[in-house]
Amino acid sequence: MPSPTLFVTDDGSHSLRDAKLGISYHSTHGAIQESRHIFIEAGVRPLLEPPPLRLRVLELGFGTGLNALLLRELAAAYTGTDFEYVTYEPFPVGVQQARQLNYPEQLGVDPARLAQLHDCGWEEAHQLDTNFRFTKYQRDFLTLSPVEENDFSVIFFDAFAPEDQPELWTIAAMQQCFGRLSPGGCLVTYCAKGQVRRNLRAAGFRTEKLPGPVGKREITRAWRDV
Repeated sequence: MPSPTLFVTDDGSHSLRDAKLGISYHSTHGAIQESRHIFIEAGVRPLLEPPPLRLRVLELGFGTGLNALLLRELAAAYTGTDFEYVTYEPFPVGVQQARQLNYPEQLGVDPARLAQLHDCGWEEAHQLDTNFRFTKYQRDFLTLSPVEENDFSVIFFDAFAPEDQPELWTIAAMQQCFGRLSPGGCLVTYCAKGQVRRNLRAAGFRTEKLPGPVGKREITRAWRDV
């Protein structure tokens, strides 16, 4: 499979464009600003008021590792909370290509912080920082059995769009997500399509529209209330 191509988004941060589908991993208006707005500010930040003792994140689509890096940096400011990050990525970015991404430069952090996320082994947990535990699986989220982990605080739903990966946006897929969350947990996604919100509600979620990042009018946050 050909490697994705690297390009610069409007905020100066890199993204990748899938060679087969021709679609980008992030908004062309800015990878960092999009990821921070959707996944950190809309997804994680509300769950840190007040800070819990433990916060578990499940991500569908590790991709460039940007979301994981942003959470890792956020965790450094919440030393009283243990963060755990679990991600599923069946088609990982190559390690050498990952080293070309300029997120550490843009964020002002040590490049090893991102490289470590890509370099560490699959299918095993890694305690990367005192309060940041990281696990990645090279397989499809939909292959999980119902008895696997089901106490996540937030889901970063970062799959490609419904027209490109329709199997990940069905009611059945949303039911899978609902079952992974603890009561009071939420799912956040850049997608605000009406059918996606209806599928989320059919799976048991309470949905809300939120203002989107630059270049996007709305995003979706969905809560598991019970």
